[in-house]
Amino acid sequence: MTAPITSDSVSPVTEDSAAPSFSTRGPVLIVGTGLLGTSLALALVAAGVEVQLSDTSPTSLALARDMGAGRVRIDGDVEPRIVVVATPPDVTASVVLHELEAHPGAVVTDVASVKDIITPELKAAGNRLVLLTVKRDGDLLPDYENLKVQYRALTEDIKAKRVLSAYVLERHGAAEAVTKMALGNGLGVKLADSVSEETLFAPGWCNLLLEVPAEALGKLSCRTELFGEVTATPVLSYCGTEISLAEAEKAWTGTLEEVFPTRVTEGGEILDRPLYHAASVAVCGHKIGMPRVFIPVFPGTNCEYDSARAFEEVGAVASAPIFRNQNAEDIAASVEAYRNEIRNAQIVMFPGGFSAGDEPDGSAKFFAQVFRNEVVKEELLKLLNERDGLVLGICNGFQALIKLGLLPDANIKEQAPDAPTLAMNRIGRHLSRVVNLKVVSDKSPWLRKAELGGVYANVISHGEGRFVAPQETIEALFRAGQVATQYCDLEGRVSTDELWTPNGSYAAIEGITSQDGRIYGKMAHPERIGEHINKNIPLRQDLGIFAAGVAYFRG
Repeated sequence: MTAPITSDSVSPVTEDSAAPSFSTRGPVLIVGTGLLGTSLALALVAAGVEVQLSDTSPTSLALARDMGAGRVRIDGDVEPRIVVVATPPDVTASVVLHELEAHPGAVVTDVASVKDIITPELKAAGNRLVLLTVKRDGDLLPDYENLKVQYRALTEDIKAKRVLSAYVLERHGAAEAVTKMALGNGLGVKLADSVSEETLFAPGWCNLLLEVPAEALGKLSCRTELFGEVTATPVLSYCGTEISLAEAEKAWTGTLEEVFPTRVTEGGEILDRPLYHAASVAVCGHKIGMPRVFIPVFPGTNCEYDSARAFEEVGAVASAPIFRNQNAEDIAASVEAYRNEIRNAQIVMFPGGFSAGDEPDGSAKFFAQVFRNEVVKEELLKLLNERDGLVLGICNGFQALIKLGLLPDANIKEQAPDAPTLAMNRIGRHLSRVVNLKVVSDKSPWLRKAELGGVYANVISHGEGRFVAPQETIEALFRAGQVATQYCDLEGRVSTDELWTPNGSYAAIEGITSQDGRIYGKMAHPERIGEHINKNIPLRQDLGIFAAGVAYFRG
């Protein structure tokens, strides 16, 4: 799919350069201004290359432009010499073909590479483990020519489904790799007697341990040797010695337990409350086919791209302008710009990220200060009270809603001493992992596409996510159906055990809503999902929050 490189496309640097290199003589067009495309564009701009930008998402395009990654390509611009397609893999092929037709004189290439991704955990008993070993020289450095040959062959094996999982060996060698592969899905391994202790424990940089179907042995393109067999029994077996996976996991996690404990409490309580089924759900009286979403971007936020993409994928128009604060004039202009953004929007979404670094006690304070400004405050309350608007806050955005008073009371006000808050995780440090969530109320229009009582898996990433409130406040929230989502186990049982509620939230509360359900705040990240993300998670991941928000305005 790549046009031939011609002498007109690239030119060599001067002869006195330290190494052969090439540089463009004309503009480079970056198609797709997500993280990868924007990063590439910024590097090119820094090198003095003219960069043109293109993206179907106006939000991503504007953010890339504002970051200095180049300028937006318009009709009549000079034709690019090189086109780099940095779009999601499912549309890359069609975009490449389009760019080849649109720019026949340019070199067109892409940076998509996740079409054939595999994960490291073992998949099924009966499969075989094989070890791919890269040749090394006298200094134990990889023979890079051999490495390239082996890796190309491995790529073909992965594409042909002859390799089901893979783990890159590190300094602790194959013993570490096989243990972690086994722990992923709780499967055991019987190592071949031919595996030497040196092979098992020696550093193995660049080598890979591969899981293959039994019938694929002898058909692999890459050069391997038999290492073992996957078993249903959760035991690691080698030359008559057996170690249970439970014992191995305890040894692994227990190494630093006294310094960084994995939990601060033992056990927990199963909370058995009835689900809240609402007699009615808020209805929008101002229908619109393509609602606009305003996503404020402050210093420290880092989820605006993901959030904008999630809304745009379901038919909304997202805008994420940066709040500029270098001087008083910038701040005044940003306040006015934000007022206009809210005035033109149907949804305001506070994104996640580490606003003010979460240190010290900085979570969401930037959000709260700006939105307490009378100009911004007035416009936001008009959105809620006069235009049936929606508000969503995720992670730090949830913190912002609470600090503003929008949750649970749907009004911007100073927090009372006994108001709900989000405190430091009980364990005392940042947590980043997958949690299970149960939808316990269908009062909110944000959850109209989720199953009442359904269990979903989402990612958390926070240091201050522990929901804390007086018991009488918590009871009132449950009675009103404002507790929307709670942490739970794999079977959907709400539990305060740290295994399932890792931050220690009271009543295992993960998210709450306003009384009418139009304002929703939650800690876990529903925007961090995708076809090639968390592939080993068996539970559903999409609560349908973004689609439900758009559907609310369409009727």
